[in-house]
Amino acid sequence: MRNHKAIISIAAWCLYDWASSSFAIIVTTFIFATYFTTKVASDHIVGTYQWANAIALAGAIIALASPILGAIADRGGHHKQWLFFFSWLCIISTALLWFSYPHPRSVYFTLTCVVFGTIGLEVALVFYNAFLTYIAPRNYVGRISGWGWGCGYLGGIVALLITLFVFVKNNIFSLDASTAAQIRICGPFVAIWYALFSLPLFFLVPSISHTARPLLQAVRAGWQELRSTLKKIPQEKNVFLYLVAHMVYADGLNTLFAFGGIYAAGTYGLSFEEVLIFGITMNTTAGLGAILFAWVDDYFSSKRTIIISLICLIIFGIPILFLHDKYIFWGVALLLCLFVGPVQSASRSLMAHLISNKEISTEWFGLYSLSGRITAFMGPWLLGLMTMLFNSQRVGMATIMVFFVIGMILLLPVRVFYDRDLA
Repeated sequence: MRNHKAIISIAAWCLYDWASSSFAIIVTTFIFATYFTTKVASDHIVGTYQWANAIALAGAIIALASPILGAIADRGGHHKQWLFFFSWLCIISTALLWFSYPHPRSVYFTLTCVVFGTIGLEVALVFYNAFLTYIAPRNYVGRISGWGWGCGYLGGIVALLITLFVFVKNNIFSLDASTAAQIRICGPFVAIWYALFSLPLFFLVPSISHTARPLLQAVRAGWQELRSTLKKIPQEKNVFLYLVAHMVYADGLNTLFAFGGIYAAGTYGLSFEEVLIFGITMNTTAGLGAILFAWVDDYFSSKRTIIISLICLIIFGIPILFLHDKYIFWGVALLLCLFVGPVQSASRSLMAHLISNKEISTEWFGLYSLSGRITAFMGPWLLGLMTMLFNSQRVGMATIMVFFVIGMILLLPVRVFYDRDLA
């Protein structure tokens, strides 16, 4: 870790998390999710259902595309080019949210932008995550993964602070509030933020060394290799069990992110300004959790970190379903978010530990993304369905706890051997 170039590469890699997290936090979770359900859709119940379907559709496409594209990249090279393409798919889609006007006529345009933006972000992360196995020394994987997630949360906090004080609260540019311009501007703002802070990775992180092939050859080779790997996965017991467990609890996490702001606004009556402050405090806690647990990850194993964090998410998640005072809700949610970051960070580092062949790391992270997305439609769809059937966001949010419990149980049999022989 004393190598100057290595430190610069790690810093640039972490800065990409700082850049990309602005989309997840501002568009998917807090501002645009809340704006859509309260201002664009006909009412917040129907809006929740429509948003859930859009997120589910994006998840299904991501699940299909991620492992295939990962395998193609591993066989054809050009990892940075793939990362650049999908990053800019997200950036352009997000910039177009400026045209999401507060009227039901904008419903399908808004959802289309969100679907393409989500696909761009998540597929880009497949290629981004693959760099972890190349830039991180084996005994620093947990810490560097945690630092990346921590940077992401901190970047989200700064982005939310800017949107709160520059656009939403003070509207210093005197944007037309009758057309929600002070909210819609958040789309172009995220696009600029993402584009600017992602640049260091493309210039400062060394390219993954692979023999470049023409695209059609890479597609054929990648598809053949993916089919071979998929056939071998059931024989790789630990990897198979982990991917199944990750599939389940990641579905719960993805649903929590997509509907946290919607739930806070719809059930506890938080205003736009309060939702932003809620987001800032939540992400501060999650970022601290990711950074602090990064050392726990390396010293006590990624698996244990995930299990402990999932238990705590369940313990603090259940009361949130029954509370009525918004300030008590806020306090409990603060404790819950302390364990969100560690689950994400330790999941990525555990996958890195399970990869024995770095030459196909992008393919494996594609499968990792697949496991996090193959049933991604289930969480949002089930939440949306239960919300509609019971006319209650509380009932809908309760489904998330089920995913955490099942995922944790499935993770228990996984055996992971580290250099220090910890499981």
